[in-house]
Amino acid sequence: MEDWQQDSVEGEAVEEIVEGVVVIAAPRRLEPLREGPPLRQVAAVAATGFVAGAATAAVLGRRLSRVQARRAAASTTPAAPVSLRRAPYELVASRRYVVDVHTIAQR
Repeated sequence: MEDWQQDSVEGEAVEEIVEGVVVIAAPRRLEPLREGPPLRQVAAVAATGFVAGAATAAVLGRRLSRVQARRAAASTTPAAPVSLRRAPYELVASRRYVVDVHTIAQR
């Protein structure tokens, strides 16, 4: 098999003969990369993880709400409304970078 190519180098026509032979590989059977676990097992593991996470969140949420209820019952003075509470500092400016950076002024 011969192929003729023409290229121009600085205004000159250059001819190049490219010779090549087509090689066809013998057909072969493609092997699977790797067999994974059955789909039913994967689904069961995922569901188990989800249920375990949901149960953990429920237990922790209930425990934290009980702690807050106990603290509220133990407090004898009523809490002031948020609008009447005075912060120990005044927020002057806020810039958001990778973390929040606040500039505060002393009162």
